[in-house]
Amino acid sequence: MGDTHNVRLEPVGIDIEADEDETILEAAFRQGVMLMHGCKEGQCSACKSFILEGEDGEDYDFDRYSTFALAEYERDEGLALLCRCHAYEDLQIELLHYDEDLLRSGVPIQELSTEVEAIEPVTHDMRRLVLKLVDPPEMLFLPGQYADIFIPGTDISRSFSMANTPESDPHRVEFVVKIYPDGAFSGFLDKKLSVGDQLTIKGPYGMFTLRESQADMIFIGGGAGMGPILSLLRSMRERGIERTATYYYGARATKDLCYDDELRGFEQQLTGFRYVPALSEAAGEDWQGPTGMITDVVAEREGDLSDREAYICGPPPMVEAAVDMLTRHGMDEDRIYYDKFTTTGETDT
Repeated sequence: MGDTHNVRLEPVGIDIEADEDETILEAAFRQGVMLMHGCKEGQCSACKSFILEGEDGEDYDFDRYSTFALAEYERDEGLALLCRCHAYEDLQIELLHYDEDLLRSGVPIQELSTEVEAIEPVTHDMRRLVLKLVDPPEMLFLPGQYADIFIPGTDISRSFSMANTPESDPHRVEFVVKIYPDGAFSGFLDKKLSVGDQLTIKGPYGMFTLRESQADMIFIGGGAGMGPILSLLRSMRERGIERTATYYYGARATKDLCYDDELRGFEQQLTGFRYVPALSEAAGEDWQGPTGMITDVVAEREGDLSDREAYICGPPPMVEAAVDMLTRHGMDEDRIYYDKFTTTGETDT
């Protein structure tokens, strides 16, 4: 470990201690401060902030990052990606993006040893993975967050959202994993991983959590984006939250639908909840439900959305299309919460 330095976060007035060997984002996570973040790899700019006091190259420096996330002129002006930035002196940083409701609610990041308890197909190309927590035997997290899962014998990890809630069983975590032929972790899961094997996970991460509000909600998901939304809905059931909500889930065909019985059950268990699955490739299917791209289905069924809030989870094109559609229907972008996932790099789901 290197020397430690004080990092003052403004305008929220929070001080954290950052070791020279860790990034400022990692230091915040370690101390339970929930800063805005996305990829954690210098690719997305979600953690971009302004260095108020400090000189680049002497007081702070960076690991490698994408110039698409932080352009050279931005760095020259004092902007920084906190997931790549190391403090070498005391610093004062202005957070450009933060959620005051979540900022102090973070759970310190843990590295946990786990044992594979179940691997079950939920569709032809998605698996339910259940891990029993061994050391430590419990993991605190907020419904909707994710963890990094490491491939044994490597430093390669992939990120997956928890589908369960800590209240239902603090000794286990459940994930919904889509299998990709060349997926680093999903291929390992599909071909090599067995019940009883040991896995290391690290978390929790992520800002895709249910906000305290009375607004009616729209959930939009597709594929393995089922995981975090399932966690949010299960948490709503456990907490007795009574808010009107509709979950629009997009799939190609009926073989791609999963957790259907549980989601239908939510319609009886959650006041004002509706589940609306839609198929984009319904030709030849015995299907009576809506068809087409899920964002088009939402647009057809919803009117003015200025008084709603939305939670979206899926691949970047779907998320971007959904944000565009929702704002065109009057929703404030500040009330749209989303979790993008990719097939390589920082996240698989």
